[in-house]
Amino acid sequence: MTILIAYDGSDDAKAAIAFAGELLKGESAVVLTVWERAAMASARASVGLMMAIDQLGTEDAAIEGAMRELAEHGADLARRAGLEATPRCDPDSVAVWSTIVDVADEIDARLIVTGTRGFGGVRSLLLGSTSDRVLHNAGRPVLVVPAPDDAAPDAAPDAEPGADEAT
Repeated sequence: MTILIAYDGSDDAKAAIAFAGELLKGESAVVLTVWERAAMASARASVGLMMAIDQLGTEDAAIEGAMRELAEHGADLARRAGLEATPRCDPDSVAVWSTIVDVADEIDARLIVTGTRGFGGVRSLLLGSTSDRVLHNAGRPVLVVPAPDDAAPDAAPDAEPGADEAT
């Protein structure tokens, strides 16, 4: 079985890798980092950066290199979690979610694993999160791993350790 793990370096993506490693130890995985060319162009334009075409090529190569390093970092985390992982870095085709679905189709992934990190707030309501779009468009099983919880949900903030244990 080959699984596809979407990785953007966030804590949510790291949690998804850790959970996939626990659940699917020894399986083959492709750790995919998708970089957004359109977002980079928009960011440059929004701050008034107009660059010559030859500079854009250099900048894109630098960004792609950084994204490849990020994918390698994710693959390394996956290997440490017990998966047989290889990194992959692709520019977005239309949107990040679409590229994830396309790569899953290309490699015939049996499962897509992603964290829950999305846009958040109003932007999420308007555009939908990446994990939500993958889930509804993949046509294959998708495992969406919730964000890591920093605090134990049942512990009261001021409770003494062991206070709820019977003596």
